[in-house]
Amino acid sequence: MPYYVYRVRPFAQLQCLAEFAQFAPASAHAKQLRAAQTTEAGERIRVMHAETALAAEDLLLQIREPGPSGDE
Repeated sequence: MPYYVYRVRPFAQLQCLAEFAQFAPASAHAKQLRAAQTTEAGERIRVMHAETALAAEDLLLQIREPGPSGDE
């Protein structure tokens, strides 16, 4: 499964920036983009591992529950 690098903007605006076969180059590309980025409020660079770009976008749009706070 490929790794996709996405720009995630507010209001679920997704932009696929790149696709990689291995994690290391995908992670390096994302780190490079984050370092060079002129950040807009709420904009993030994310790496997703999925079968297709559509599946990666679906994963990015899912609302996740926060993990335990440590007191639980």
